[in-house]
Amino acid sequence: MSHGTRELTRLGYADLPRLIGLQAGDAKHAPSAESTLDVIWVLYDRVLNVAADRSDDPDRDRFLLSKGHGPMAYYAVLAAKGFLTEDDLRSYGGYESPLGQHPDRNRARGVEISSGSLGHGLGIAVGLALGLRARRSAARVFCLVGDAELEEGSNHEAIAFAGRMALEGLVCVIVDNRSSSRGWPGGIASRFAIEGWSTASVNGRDHAALEHAFTSSHPRRAHAVVAEVEPKW
Repeated sequence: MSHGTRELTRLGYADLPRLIGLQAGDAKHAPSAESTLDVIWVLYDRVLNVAADRSDDPDRDRFLLSKGHGPMAYYAVLAAKGFLTEDDLRSYGGYESPLGQHPDRNRARGVEISSGSLGHGLGIAVGLALGLRARRSAARVFCLVGDAELEEGSNHEAIAFAGRMALEGLVCVIVDNRSSSRGWPGGIASRFAIEGWSTASVNGRDHAALEHAFTSSHPRRAHAVVAEVEPKW
């Protein structure tokens, strides 16, 4: 059976550039997408309790891509893990494709939220983490945002609320490619720490460091991981 039609379940990190390359089109937001590649790969390969054959398990971990305007790396990782096919990737951006220039949870298997309008993902993640805690699920919620996205006011409210609610099941991953307009006095991590979050800042290309930051204990506190990558420009 060809790679084009079967689900891809045995591909690794080295295959991701080729999978990204299958996605053609003019509106690819390549720098934004590729800045997230290692973070998303480590989460799906080493951290998240989720798999293509149980993508609707109510106790699965959730990954929310709030930075949805550059989903190529996300789609590539989902394909490598069996949620999508190579044919899906080749159809990227097409009228009949399940893979839009922003992710659509109703069309692409494995996608948890429709995103791309920045500033929405973390608020959704907070509500989801609250709901999972209310029903005593061990599932965790990981939400990926960009450093510039933090300038959206809705994120300030979500950060403050999550800190006060001691949402241990919530992890916010901030991919920092220095694209924010005004920067962050004291660094991005300080914005979360002052609201009561546990924080870590790591090299966003170092897989072992990312895994350690994602899995470190943070009892009764939400956790923020700043993944520092090369500047966007």
